[in-house]
Amino acid sequence: MNNASNHKILIIEDDFDISEMLHTFFRASGYSVITSHWGEEGVSTAKEQQPNLIILDIRLPDIDGYEVARRIKTDPLTGEIPIIYLTERRDRADRLRGLELGADDYITKPFDMAELKLRVKNVIGRYQPQAVANSVTSLPEGKVVAEQVENAISEGNDVLYFGIINLPAFSAAFGTDAAEDVVRKTSILIRNSLRDAAIGEYFLGHLSGSSMVLCLGGPGSGSFGQRLAQRLEMAMEFFMPQNSPEATLQENRLKLDYQYIPAVQAAAEGAKALTLRLGAS
Repeated sequence: MNNASNHKILIIEDDFDISEMLHTFFRASGYSVITSHWGEEGVSTAKEQQPNLIILDIRLPDIDGYEVARRIKTDPLTGEIPIIYLTERRDRADRLRGLELGADDYITKPFDMAELKLRVKNVIGRYQPQAVANSVTSLPEGKVVAEQVENAISEGNDVLYFGIINLPAFSAAFGTDAAEDVVRKTSILIRNSLRDAAIGEYFLGHLSGSSMVLCLGGPGSGSFGQRLAQRLEMAMEFFMPQNSPEATLQENRLKLDYQYIPAVQAAAEGAKALTLRLGAS
């Protein structure tokens, strides 16, 4: 699920001809493109859509691009979104003002489309979250999980959550190494099930110490998830140490927390809210 179509560009440009040209060009290049012709609208769209990059004209009919950039960069929700100014202003003072407001690049009109495309690619590349792998499961974790879940939801995929209940108590009773082994074996079982079912397109990420999220497309996601949950539930029994008095205590018993979130429900809840909720489960 890592390709150009997962990168979203917001174009804030009041010239309809230029706006349409950029929209058509970047759509053809594989990007998801949103356009706005007003500064105020552009600010609110940036908050709602959370693009990977903003191409911003300075001369706009309501507020200018400098004010748009100031609002975007000072808002915690949008402050990390990179901005490329696209303007006919060539003065050094204008360029410096734009860079002082946190712009990542400054391109003057007329411009070369091939050069603009390359600059867009480079800026987005610098801002992509690093795919940090969890040391226990080797699955991606951190910010990249939220981004991949958002991409998957936008593509109409269902979300499947697998958490291990009572793992902290299990760890206290049998040790950290034993608890990590449970998490590792759980991730291996999930990946083996995906391989056995010949599922090629999916995203599997590590949400927290004892939980993982799986994004799948297609009408069979729910039934696959149910079968996988049953398999994991049975595995929890085998993970318990044999002939140990502590293993008989209910608070030490491992259980599976499985949640199936259909694509429609996931889209309605929103990727960020969903990953926060599941990560806290």
